[in-house]
Amino acid sequence: MAGKKISFIDKLAHRRAMRRWARAARNASDLPMDELRATRNSARLLRSHLDRLVHKADERLALPVIGSTSFARPHNADWAWRPELWRGSLATPGMSSVETKSMLGSEITLFHDCALSELTLRQLRNTREEDLAPYGLRMDVFRFDGSFLSLVVDLPHEAVEGMRKTHLIGMNAIVEMEKPLEIFARLNIRHGPNTEQIVRELPLNEKEVSVEFDLAYSKLNEKRVDRAWMDIIFEGPEMNQVTLRDVTFSRRPRAAL
Repeated sequence: MAGKKISFIDKLAHRRAMRRWARAARNASDLPMDELRATRNSARLLRSHLDRLVHKADERLALPVIGSTSFARPHNADWAWRPELWRGSLATPGMSSVETKSMLGSEITLFHDCALSELTLRQLRNTREEDLAPYGLRMDVFRFDGSFLSLVVDLPHEAVEGMRKTHLIGMNAIVEMEKPLEIFARLNIRHGPNTEQIVRELPLNEKEVSVEFDLAYSKLNEKRVDRAWMDIIFEGPEMNQVTLRDVTFSRRPRAAL
């Protein structure tokens, strides 16, 4: 029962169990084979329960809180968002030898043209005090024989609902890498049969980066906007590890021209 205190009898039973397993560990070298096999099976079952407990406890006790949507955003933003990968635990937290068009969660897709994939993606738990996002994404790239590598983030419908050419779309990210590489962000907005694209380069010398996309200079047909996504493009990623500790997006009206 939630909130129930541990009784004296429970504490006594716990101490006895601890002594029993300590004794079993000491005597493991001398146990008969059939008894050793049974003890090992019991220990493995117990460990599976303990591992689940420790995993859940680490998630709940570590900073920041899972599901957090807290992050800095423009004071006049009419939309702000952190994708699910950086917000909560995914059912499949990682993959190796990642094929092109593989999805991690329901919003992130990896694209590349490698003949042989030597890429890994893994969701990791952020535990640093300065982190606001509960989770991050780590990408390891070993040999890379392709010409492009990008992560595509599908923006939700709220991002394009009411979108106008007077809007600025902002992207903020916390990026760590083993060695410098060029990273570009390309905003794609589909309006009718056309797709508007705006590209910005992320600063190489900063961990916390911010870029904005000014729609005033686009040819956006406001009445036909129906979808938007962001390409995060990595140039020359071979033999590198890139960690995106956080990625967030926002939309705000620009000042009058």
